[in-house]
Amino acid sequence: MPDTLLIKIQDLTKHFGEKAIFNEASVNITLGLKIGVIGRNGAGKSTLFKMILGDEEIDTGTIQILPQAQLGYLQQHDPFELGDTVISFLERFTGQAEWECGLFARKFGFVTADFAKLVSAFSGGWQMRLKLASVVLQKPNIILLDEPTNFLDLDTLLVLERFLLDFEGTVLVISHDREFLKHTCDTIMEIDQGKLALYDGDLESYLEYKQEMEAFAKVRNVNIERKQAQLQTFVDRFGSKQSMASAAQNKLKQIARMDQQKIGITTAMSSVHMHIPKIEDKKGTLIELDTLAIGYGEKVVAQTNAIVVERGSKVAVLGENGQGKSTLIKTIASIIPTISGSFAWRNTPKIAYYNQLISHDFMPSETIGEYAKRKMTEGLREQEVYRMLGSFLFSKEDWTKHISLLSGGEQSRLYLACMFLQKADVYLLDEPTNHLDIETVEVMGQAIGKFNGSVFVVSHDRTFVNLIADTIMTVKNGDIRLYNGNYEYYVWNLEQQTRKMLENNIETIVKTESTGGDKETRKKLYELAKRKKTLEKKIQSLQEKQRDQPFDESLKSTLDAAETEFLVLLEQEQTIAV
Repeated sequence: MPDTLLIKIQDLTKHFGEKAIFNEASVNITLGLKIGVIGRNGAGKSTLFKMILGDEEIDTGTIQILPQAQLGYLQQHDPFELGDTVISFLERFTGQAEWECGLFARKFGFVTADFAKLVSAFSGGWQMRLKLASVVLQKPNIILLDEPTNFLDLDTLLVLERFLLDFEGTVLVISHDREFLKHTCDTIMEIDQGKLALYDGDLESYLEYKQEMEAFAKVRNVNIERKQAQLQTFVDRFGSKQSMASAAQNKLKQIARMDQQKIGITTAMSSVHMHIPKIEDKKGTLIELDTLAIGYGEKVVAQTNAIVVERGSKVAVLGENGQGKSTLIKTIASIIPTISGSFAWRNTPKIAYYNQLISHDFMPSETIGEYAKRKMTEGLREQEVYRMLGSFLFSKEDWTKHISLLSGGEQSRLYLACMFLQKADVYLLDEPTNHLDIETVEVMGQAIGKFNGSVFVVSHDRTFVNLIADTIMTVKNGDIRLYNGNYEYYVWNLEQQTRKMLENNIETIVKTESTGGDKETRKKLYELAKRKKTLEKKIQSLQEKQRDQPFDESLKSTLDAAETEFLVLLEQEQTIAV
């Protein structure tokens, strides 16, 4: 049975000014694919979505939405009205019956007692779940998600992952979160140099394939350039001789034709290394929070008992949207006042603050280069500035470009790059990855992880947080506290809550801390899960070896033992969970 075609893109061309975003790009999108849409910043990912939705004009070519395609799109604005309850909103917005609205609300973790509550009573994360439920209630067979990790907290992102894995339609998702793409996508669509290409495989296998292709392209191009150099030597030597002029001209034409045989290479960010300038090494206390209450006006959003953070810590501030993570960062950055209690930085560290809505301090008619030189710390070499801006995808040729010509995302990247040139002791970063591609996020995460200063970061990007965090601070249900565990354990715990909530729909599971047993029980389950994961890899490896050596008795015995141990772990896990 042929694949059901939903969207046919043919010879698509789109320009912004003189820059070609798409150049005769073509691709077919069929039913059932989970497609991760990737490409460098500015490659055209969001523009493609806008053209599919009809919000952006096409220069030439076609995007054909077939009659059997039912599009669903997660809106960035809130469609709620004053007085909407969970069920009344879903009924009004989707036109579906009450029972069906309730059914889909449960799929996103809402329970019967929530249905009559006002939407405004829920946190931002739960309101986003409601928007997701409204999208799937309209029964699309293709859903477009543009950077959902920019708007979804980790709890809601895990719910979305579970839904997408069960969704039988097609998904196109733009995301810089490698973990999210790894967990949800079986196909990759790359936008590169104006072209669209589908790769049948997950993100990791695609990246391996891409590295192999880049290595092949480099070898091929070097060989071609070597032949061109030989031909050019002939031209230089004999071109001036009248008897050889015709032959020399033929060689020149041959050199030009060989340029067409070269393979275009996009510079791999994996080969780019970001370096955040070191500061003076200091030990001891960085900041103390003493019964601190944060919020706006007289409204307390969250509060804490005594918390002490040491110098050099990389602190991930985690929790659902709307719980007070950004409020905490703004408070300790002295952007908003405390309500009660206090915090104190020790030894007056130099502090740099970033969020994506920050009012940039660019001057009228200032160029990128002028701004970078104005912001850089005295004593830094110009080469370090080039290197930092290059890490954020600004080339040397961009230095003369006026900042007023940059998009909002490009301005945010520039501000972030130049902030790291200020040799601050502490960086306070609120969602710093929102305008970066996958590779840049990872390069920045690696650099922050090696930085000898201190960092507080609010981010839902699991790859990024995992690269840097050695301390977890949670902001949840009005409490700010240090989390007793690493980031891997924190995510695993949330995944268990999500699994129980969505698969079992147990109404006694609350939307706060896990109620899946005491701390010791959760620790046992966590250790079992880690052992199972190790065994899975071992079994897969042994099975591959057995295909090559089918009559190896020792190998068969080892495989049997590993499979038996895996079954025992499953039984132990079920017993503890009950």
